[in-house]
Amino acid sequence: MGEAKQVIQALGIKAKAASRQMRMIETRAKDEALKTAAVLLRSNMADVLAANALDMQAADENNLEPALKDRLALNAERVESMAQGLEEIAALPDPVGAISDLVYRPSGIQVGHMRVPLGVIGIIYESRPNVTVDAAALCLKSGNAVILRGGSEAIHSNRAIAKVLRQALSQSGVPEDAVQLIEQTDRALVGALLAADEYVDVLIPRGGKSLVARVSADAKVPVIKHLDGICHVYIDAEADEAMAVNIAVNAKTHRYGVCNAMETLLVHQHKLDLLPRLVADLIAKGVEVRACEKTQEACQGLDVKAASDEDWATEYLAAILSIKVVRSVDEAMDHIAQYSSSHTETIVTADYATGQRFLREVDSSSVMWNASTRFADGFEYGLGAEIGISTDRLHVRGPVGLQGLTTQKWIVLGHGEVRS
Repeated sequence: MGEAKQVIQALGIKAKAASRQMRMIETRAKDEALKTAAVLLRSNMADVLAANALDMQAADENNLEPALKDRLALNAERVESMAQGLEEIAALPDPVGAISDLVYRPSGIQVGHMRVPLGVIGIIYESRPNVTVDAAALCLKSGNAVILRGGSEAIHSNRAIAKVLRQALSQSGVPEDAVQLIEQTDRALVGALLAADEYVDVLIPRGGKSLVARVSADAKVPVIKHLDGICHVYIDAEADEAMAVNIAVNAKTHRYGVCNAMETLLVHQHKLDLLPRLVADLIAKGVEVRACEKTQEACQGLDVKAASDEDWATEYLAAILSIKVVRSVDEAMDHIAQYSSSHTETIVTADYATGQRFLREVDSSSVMWNASTRFADGFEYGLGAEIGISTDRLHVRGPVGLQGLTTQKWIVLGHGEVRS
């Protein structure tokens, strides 16, 4: 652990120095660095793909799962997509330096807030090399320095990409050490990074539940994270039935392996007649339905399995859905409070008072009314890009974009006032 600590300390010292310099870098220089990185990524595509080929060869030798290999693989189209992502982030408004809530106080001073970078961000992620680009770009645009720790299975790809990014920073007059990659694959380095509270201000884990759980449990540094996406759709007694079916089917079947997919459907008892059509639509799309007794009774003749208590607390990330009939919006919200992971919940209702209650009383990072849970996404929210989802309460909730990678400090403007 001593050697790992020294490696992280060396990176941390350089990152801290770079983060101080980043506070002086103007938006124009940051944008130029991102655009230059896009150009260099395209011109160095052959090198990036050659590095990725080494990772893919190792993946074959180590019998990496097909899904992980797909995430790891790069081709010309994926590299071009990364380059376009850099350009898109360059085009986003820069949140740094924005002043808000400026008011005069009786003493004559003006008091307000200024948006500032978080400082040094450590990002720990798994097999996707594109995260190296996305994370570095978002941290750079928001004025932060970043230490990247990608999965060992993508080490050659990440080294090639990080080299391009650092070259772009150097050419654009931006501190090269604002982007640093942990180039060794020793697992002890993760533990050292989690304990580096002297140098790292925030950690963001990007990956599976086990990675996020480990980071959350062991970190001495504040963590922005979410563990599960147990998302609910509640069809109220006053729901438009066609809308309810459309939203529920989309929330479950648009994509299965994503954190904003619906995992549990709650249906008001006055909408029992809706269930056979809805369940038939879901089964036709290959969804396995696990449900309460009332749902099974309403859907006789359909292949509906009995739900267990464990089903209500499960993020399937697969073509499986649990369904429960409830007596009221209060029972629906009680169920959500007990089983939700505080990610995203939706109510489908035409009743204004019920919709407002749901928005106000459900305590999740995204709460929706008459819309699919699949909209819980940084791009769909107008953030342009996101570094992840937060189900925490401090300091950011929901999709984390550029503004979520900043904080605020108080500023005071005076004209010589002194306190009496």
